[in-house]
Amino acid sequence: MFHYRRITRPRCAHTRGTDTRQRPATKLPGQLTLPILLTLLLVAGHSHADLDIDESVRLALLDDPVIAASRARSQALSEAAIADGQLPDPKLKTGLYNVPLDDFDLREDPATQLRLGIEQSFPRGDTLQYRQRQSEWLATAMQAMSEMAARKVERDVRKQFLELYYQVQADSIITKSRGLFAQLVDITQSQYATGRVSQQDVLNASLELSRLDDRTTRIRSEEDQQRAALGKWIGEAARLPVSSRFPTLPALSPKDELLASLPEHPEIRVETARLQAENQNINIAREQYKPGWSAGIEYRKRFGDDPGGDSRSDMMAAMVTVDLPLFTANRQDRRLAASVQEASAVELNRDDRMRELQQQLDSDYANWQRLGERASLYESRLLHEATANAQASLKAYQSGVTEFTTLMRARIADLEVRLNELRIGVDRAKAQANLLYLAGATP
Repeated sequence: MFHYRRITRPRCAHTRGTDTRQRPATKLPGQLTLPILLTLLLVAGHSHADLDIDESVRLALLDDPVIAASRARSQALSEAAIADGQLPDPKLKTGLYNVPLDDFDLREDPATQLRLGIEQSFPRGDTLQYRQRQSEWLATAMQAMSEMAARKVERDVRKQFLELYYQVQADSIITKSRGLFAQLVDITQSQYATGRVSQQDVLNASLELSRLDDRTTRIRSEEDQQRAALGKWIGEAARLPVSSRFPTLPALSPKDELLASLPEHPEIRVETARLQAENQNINIAREQYKPGWSAGIEYRKRFGDDPGGDSRSDMMAAMVTVDLPLFTANRQDRRLAASVQEASAVELNRDDRMRELQQQLDSDYANWQRLGERASLYESRLLHEATANAQASLKAYQSGVTEFTTLMRARIADLEVRLNELRIGVDRAKAQANLLYLAGATP
């Protein structure tokens, strides 16, 4: 399998100019001979490697930014889930109380105090637990989105490579056929020289040859566009020669097994995880009917002396604050109803997405089967019949039995059959790539 690397050829001074005289051995230290030799061998090996579909997928998945971004978001939500399950930070409270405004003497009034306390609040019911679970389910959804992105990259790169393969092979087929059309031009010219055909046959043959050249140009233009599109995923490797072997994809499971695996598809798992997150939001809304509370303790410093001349004793206070959720009609009730509706919307969206995947599976599987039937027909009959018809038409034309238009139609039909056979194989492989996206393992 090809592994793409950018390798720089070592530049040696003796390669410049036209001077071919042998340089002294001191110009190339002995310890550099082996590394340079290995580098040259690697370059030679890579220069003959062809790009195939598996290598294209590997390069695309190697450093895809969409997949990396989804993984980063999943990790971020996993970290946030831990934080969401923690109690709020305690509060430190301090201040001067009951300071007289006439002289601001802290020691005169026995009510003057310096207070220092700490307070800890506790959210209502099991709110923290449900918030942590909600973030965990959102992290799970993002992880499934990462897997879905990987599947999409694999599917799209396969289809892009298959289209590039078609353009390359179509170019090859037309290039080989050009020799036959050029041969027809020579035949008509020789026949015209002997007076057996009209000049129009010569012009028609030249016209078809020119049209074939124009078709070659259009195919090569499309090939350049497909390479540019594939370069979005694999960079400069898209410029490498494409393997002449027809791309092979993993085998498909029976349709029943494909349908049974759809609930485990990342697109469905994303919606399932979101639904679970919304269910946690419902639980959080229900917990808001419970009272929240906070507890604190204070140290109170008193200044001055009491009337007996003794220092005033310090004090301590302990406090508990409790919420009273008495009026719930326009707050808790509304938030709970909103959470239930959000969960219902996510569930309906999941059901709709499941129906879309089932429809896509039915369509792609039927297309894959029918294209397989057409491919078998082309292989068993049409290719042989088109070739035999073209050969028979050429012999008949040379014998003066048939007209040139019949010969040209036979040649064009033979070319179209070969291109159609290639297109059917590529389209069937594309349908297979779609089916592998629906049920295949995550890359």
